[in-house]
Amino acid sequence: MEPQQRSPLLEVKGNLELKRPLVKAPSRLPLPGSRFKRGLDQMEDVLEPEKKRTRGLGTATKFASSHPRAPAITTVPQTQGQTTAPKVPKKTGPRCSTAVVTVLKNQKPGPAVPAQKPGTAAAPPKLGGKKPSKRPAWDLKGQLCDLNAELKCCRERTQTLDQENQQLRVQLREAQQQATALGAERRTLEGELARVRAQAEQGQQELGNLSARVLELEERLGTQEGLVQELQKEQLGLQEERRELATRLEEQERRLQTSEAALSGSQAEVASLRQEAAAQAALLAERGERLHGLEMERRRLHNQLQELKGNIRVFCRVRPVLPGEPTPPPGFLLFPSGPGGPSDPPTHLSLLRSDERRGTLSGVPAPPTRHDFSFDRVFPPGSGQDEVFEEIAMLVQSALDGYPVCIFAYGQTGSGKTFTMEGGPGGDPQVEGLIPRAVRHLFSVAQELSGQGWTYSFVASYVEIYNETVRDLLATGTRKGQGGECEIRRAGPGSEELTVTNARYVPVSCEKEVEALLHLARQNRAVARTAQNERSSRSHSVFQLQISGEHAGRGLQCGAPLNLVDLAGSERLDPGLALGPGERERLRETQAINSSLSTLGLVIMALSNKESHVPYRNSKLTYLLQNSLGGSAKMLMFVNISPLEENVSESLNSLRFASKVNQCVIGTAQANRK
Repeated sequence: MEPQQRSPLLEVKGNLELKRPLVKAPSRLPLPGSRFKRGLDQMEDVLEPEKKRTRGLGTATKFASSHPRAPAITTVPQTQGQTTAPKVPKKTGPRCSTAVVTVLKNQKPGPAVPAQKPGTAAAPPKLGGKKPSKRPAWDLKGQLCDLNAELKCCRERTQTLDQENQQLRVQLREAQQQATALGAERRTLEGELARVRAQAEQGQQELGNLSARVLELEERLGTQEGLVQELQKEQLGLQEERRELATRLEEQERRLQTSEAALSGSQAEVASLRQEAAAQAALLAERGERLHGLEMERRRLHNQLQELKGNIRVFCRVRPVLPGEPTPPPGFLLFPSGPGGPSDPPTHLSLLRSDERRGTLSGVPAPPTRHDFSFDRVFPPGSGQDEVFEEIAMLVQSALDGYPVCIFAYGQTGSGKTFTMEGGPGGDPQVEGLIPRAVRHLFSVAQELSGQGWTYSFVASYVEIYNETVRDLLATGTRKGQGGECEIRRAGPGSEELTVTNARYVPVSCEKEVEALLHLARQNRAVARTAQNERSSRSHSVFQLQISGEHAGRGLQCGAPLNLVDLAGSERLDPGLALGPGERERLRETQAINSSLSTLGLVIMALSNKESHVPYRNSKLTYLLQNSLGGSAKMLMFVNISPLEENVSESLNSLRFASKVNQCVIGTAQANRK
């Protein structure tokens, strides 16, 4: 059975009727403006005159087809054997005559849709709560009226939604303004919170300072109370001593009476002794002249001996392996014997270096490279502090004779520089460094020369040069931490002597006073933990002992400084090291140290080459030691190296630098005498 062909007019009517529930169920969502307006324009075209009705019907059909939810109009099925023909509506007037006939002629037959049972056809939706009567298919005017009513409702709904949208936009702007105001208020409160926190931190810091001050005052109070008790005990002891002295005074008075009686008998003997003393004085004066001549000859020969050894000398010292460190492989460090055999002190050093990166063509590792060095003296790991000082004692003696002396300790961190200069902890005499031994030697020789009419005075100072800033290591009390105020200046107009402003210059007369100064300097010196040493010196320390001698009887004066310098570690920079805040500080320290050490090498080379310009002022270290590096000075450098194979690279750099210094020669030294 063929499907019945659907009428286009019925399809338009069915679609328009099924669109009516959209008006009854309002939605709060905004409709797309362009599509909604286009649908309204299409529905308004239906209301145009008869000459446009054909286009209005096409538009209505298009509007209905844009909503797929509307079901299609069904037709009544025909009996078997009959053909299905399109159903043509009756003519009701001139309004639909031409348009309907044209549509029917152009409509192609389509598939039939099963018809609904009688009584089950879909009823049109209610509008406004009333059930409208079913309009016939030919009542296009009524259908247009219904569409106009529906269009009116949609327009009212659109206006309502536009008003709600406008209100929501106003509320949105108000919410944005409130958010802006709240953001500004939040930033204000955050700034206030930061200020309050800063004040709280400052208050905590002040509270901590006051607490520390209170503890300090309590400690001082306890000390003062103990001192008062000691003074009371001392007062009781003095009273007892006064009574004993009174008893002794009475006894002495009795003895004085006895002595007065014996005095008269001794006066005659004194007269004869005076005559004998006059003869002895004449002989003593003659021998004094001879002794003075011998002393001057000794100084001349002593200086000549030092000049023959060299005004610039370099000693190499290898520290022993410490507990917990790996033992170096055999043959890593060799100390060849001197020309006289094993009895001669060693003056040569050989170091073997194996490089795993180098290899032969067969893949076998390359043999180790041997590096030979020669110095004025080499001290193996077993050499003691007394053996080292014995070698430089005659050089220290030159300072008393009026020649500036400068002794350096050079090497990488952890190679034993500070141990060589200051010694080990604990006050063991066997491990005392060069500074305490040199001071003891000077005091001893000065005491011997006092018998020949010489009087000596000693003034000590101890400074460090940290990041090209001079600091006073002997500062005490409120002067601690004011090293930045120290500057290197001339002692006076036209004077060649250099002095450090705001630094302490302490007169010393015994060994104990120097030990106290060294202990104070160790506490104030700048140290830090490095990869080579747990407590590494990060500055150059310069101990200066200004010596002034005078022979009042002959009107002779001499003066010279003795400089004992503990240089900072000379290790190179690692360019691949990741830097944090602490590592950046170590980097700046290492750069300043290497710069000053390079300047020291340039100054020595310039002096050796007798250049017209010597770059003393390129570094605070060389500028401070300017008068102790020139032609009238005697210089000795200790190059300290580590015996560990892991430090072979830094050891080679130190040995090469020391070899360059050892090749330099400075002219004849002259004593500073008046």
